[in-house]
Amino acid sequence: MKIAYLTPEYPHEKTGHSAGLGSSIKNLVQALVRAGHEITVFVYSQKNNEIFDDNGVTIHKIENKAYTFGKWYRYRKHLQNYCNKVITEQQIAIIEAPDWTGITAFMKFKIPLVIRFHGSDTYFCHLEQRKQKVKNYWFEKLAIRKAKAFIAPTSYAGTVSKRLFHIKNKEIKTIHYGLKLDNFEKVPASQFEDGLILYLGTIIRKKGVLELPEILKQVHGKYPKAHLVLIGGDAPDITTNALSTWKLLEQQFKHFSTALEVTHTATMQSKAVEGSSVVKVPTTELNVTYLGKVPYEAVQAYIKKAHVCVFPTYAETLGMVTIESMAMQKAVVNSNIGWAQELIIDGESGFLVHPANHQEYASKIVELLKNDELRATMGIYARNRVEQLFDIDKKVMENIEFYKTLID
Repeated sequence: MKIAYLTPEYPHEKTGHSAGLGSSIKNLVQALVRAGHEITVFVYSQKNNEIFDDNGVTIHKIENKAYTFGKWYRYRKHLQNYCNKVITEQQIAIIEAPDWTGITAFMKFKIPLVIRFHGSDTYFCHLEQRKQKVKNYWFEKLAIRKAKAFIAPTSYAGTVSKRLFHIKNKEIKTIHYGLKLDNFEKVPASQFEDGLILYLGTIIRKKGVLELPEILKQVHGKYPKAHLVLIGGDAPDITTNALSTWKLLEQQFKHFSTALEVTHTATMQSKAVEGSSVVKVPTTELNVTYLGKVPYEAVQAYIKKAHVCVFPTYAETLGMVTIESMAMQKAVVNSNIGWAQELIIDGESGFLVHPANHQEYASKIVELLKNDELRATMGIYARNRVEQLFDIDKKVMENIEFYKTLID
């Protein structure tokens, strides 16, 4: 099949940093190419126009445009015209886009449009119980109306999105994200840095990071070697209008009178940190390291070293970093909300705890830090779980079979 994807992000040095949405798309399209399909990816809001090949995937960077008025409409029509031109020239059969911002509102394609529920603003506002801007809902709702069908990475995300957008008479197919398992080494249970607790993800309120100071304080009381490392980009805080969620988090750690060791870095290498600055507030032994964004190779290096991985998030559709950690046989303590119950069997392939339940969350971390046998067994079950549910080579066939049902 000839398939196209429209996306705001795609992980490549030419397209810039990408989060879970882009990673999930790249995992899928590269697997589709390996299976013999022809894939085109349109990455919008780029600094320039460029077409290049990424391991058999044709990438179109589409430049962001400045308009004196009506950009919300005019740029969408520009994207529509660009995509339709390539669709006609390449005889592409189907195009997929994300729900985020309702980018396909006002667009009309010459082929069926599938929207994948990576996580709309409507969805996240609902989970976070915060007010949404009317225009954001309007754009996303209009985009939903124009789609022929939908894919959700978890049944939970699909069910919630269906209710929020009042979707009727259109199928929502649940197809989990996938990983190329060969890229994720099974880490021996004996390989870890004692007390290293790893958080991966954007530093933002919805990911539950503001719960970590209280959780870590309780962990430290029972396991003094505990050391928290956070990896991910900083983000503004919608609730307080603060420009940096990390600064809010930093203040909380200081409030708990911990010994705060903060490392900022733009470049992370396997054996060295370049461009680092360290600030220390000496009181007790507890310490925290914030690395910011680091290259993906360094992320995997930290997963290997982690004693336990933690994901106390309030809002996800699935959580790529969780399954990546599980794929490397790491024991995880995850949020227990909705989607997470489809990732993990509680007490077997990980622990599920509500982020606001600090005492229980901390107790599960401590249990894993202290119990080598439990941690090793849970890591093996975690890897098995990923192999069963998130093997990208199996996900490819599910996606293709669904696409085929939509082509006239």
